[in-house]
Amino acid sequence: MELKYTYRHIALILVVGLVTVSTVLPSFAKSNKRKKMEPSTAVAPLSYEDSVRYNSFFMESVVAAGAGRYASAYDLLKHSLEINPNASEAYYLLSTYQMELKQDTLAIKSMEKAAELSPTNDTYQERLAQYYINFKQYDKAIKVYENLATNRPDRTDVLEVLMQLYNQQKDYTNMLKTIDRIEKAEGTGEEITLAKVRAYELLGNKKDAYKALKNLSDTYPNDNSYKVMLANWLMQNDKQKNAYDIYTSVLKDEPSNSYALSSLYDYYKATGENDKAKEVMTRVLTNSKTDSNSKQAMIRQFIEENEQAGGDSTVVLDMLDKVTKQNAQDADIAELKVAYMSLKKMPKDVIDSAIVSLLNVAPDNAGARLQLIQNIWDQKNWDQIISVCKPALEYNPDEMAFYYFLGLAYFQKDNEDLTLETIKKGISQVSDKSNKDMVSELYAIMGDILQKKGQTQQAFAAYDSSLQWKDDNIGCLNNYAYYLSEDGHNLQKAEQMSYKTIKAEPKNSTYLDTYAWILFMQDRFAEAKIYADQAVANDTDSVQSPVILEHTGDIYACLGKANDAVDFWKKAIKAGGNSALLKRKIELKKYIKK
Repeated sequence: MELKYTYRHIALILVVGLVTVSTVLPSFAKSNKRKKMEPSTAVAPLSYEDSVRYNSFFMESVVAAGAGRYASAYDLLKHSLEINPNASEAYYLLSTYQMELKQDTLAIKSMEKAAELSPTNDTYQERLAQYYINFKQYDKAIKVYENLATNRPDRTDVLEVLMQLYNQQKDYTNMLKTIDRIEKAEGTGEEITLAKVRAYELLGNKKDAYKALKNLSDTYPNDNSYKVMLANWLMQNDKQKNAYDIYTSVLKDEPSNSYALSSLYDYYKATGENDKAKEVMTRVLTNSKTDSNSKQAMIRQFIEENEQAGGDSTVVLDMLDKVTKQNAQDADIAELKVAYMSLKKMPKDVIDSAIVSLLNVAPDNAGARLQLIQNIWDQKNWDQIISVCKPALEYNPDEMAFYYFLGLAYFQKDNEDLTLETIKKGISQVSDKSNKDMVSELYAIMGDILQKKGQTQQAFAAYDSSLQWKDDNIGCLNNYAYYLSEDGHNLQKAEQMSYKTIKAEPKNSTYLDTYAWILFMQDRFAEAKIYADQAVANDTDSVQSPVILEHTGDIYACLGKANDAVDFWKKAIKAGGNSALLKRKIELKKYIKK
């Protein structure tokens, strides 16, 4: 009988499991070549018949899992263990099943059994230790990793886990011993020394912490970074004079050492010597040999201190101007300047000028270019928008937003062909990593233009694609529904789509008008009037929409309210509607189809 469980991800686990245990499968594969039995509890060997039976059921379990029949795979695996209760690989796979089934206690016991039967199998031992860690049984995890480290003294990755476990248990003495073992295997290095210093400090042993850093500095006398590291430790431990001597010694040997300069800046700030700190900052920021990261760190620190002192942006801008002049090709510093200006909400034209300077250095900076487009969009300078967008298609061809803004700019210039061409280029770059909302918008715009060109079926296909990427694209739903109603086909589909829009935005006069018109097209005039009245009431623009007013008049006319209909039609003409058909309706006082 198959188990009634939910088997999640077990196929993947079994595949991974089989890869890791393939080297420790039982001896039936090449029994005559096995060198020796792994240390384990002495058990009677399987008979030939039982060995064949075990192998058969075990492999059937693997095949069943591969075919997605996980319940059968689980049952077959359990049966194989009844035949051979000392098969470590079977316990290993059983444990993965049990863990997925949230049978945590059973999973750990099965993994413990696998590790016990194959004590030299690193995969089983590490998986068991990981189980212990996951369930915060750190003492047990330590024992397993200690055994692993004893058997595999060359595996420093095991020692690193041990170090973290001892740290977790606040056993800093054993943590230090483990670090010494790593150091013996790998030699003295920065990370090891820092870990050792931390352990000494946790033990309250400042003397040995200093010795460890001093030893690192002495071991690599030509590496000034270790000297500065030692000096920083002295600063943190109230030995400023000793730290200062090291900083000045390093800078005498290497005047442009940004690490030492930054630390000396901190020293002067800590001792209240602000003028000297400012001099050091100037040295860091104006030195062509200072790396960009150090300059950025110093600028950020300066900005932070400036904000704490009241936030005088003129001081920061003066400093940023000096730095950007001397680092004209440093895009990171230029970007930092833009970020600061944006943070301080400076005038858009000032920010835009900084963004243009940034794009001159880093034309592929998509974020900066999009910020510039958004800043200048309200100006409706479509030629400028186009000039900003076009280079982005070369530098950032997979960014859908640029096709969107460029297409809209062309659309605003009544250039439908270039709009369509741009949108199609954008769609050709779509991938599964593309922004779904933006892709949906591109297809929606394509649908609108195709509809305008009279290519109705192609337009509907574009709308369908838009809704596949984003099924709640309200603008697309509204336009698609309206054009479906105009086409006179599939009014039920049109109504369903339009209803979603008024549920999403119940006071949107355009969406209300569309829904009312679709009801009208189905001769549901009384219902249509309800939504048409709401559309008129919510059309609060200084000049009401002539389309909404004309539609409302049509609905009233079909309800037999000719005088009211004429009033709406006259309002439509006053609002800008001047079609011959509209005038004919007023003249005849009745609704006339197109």
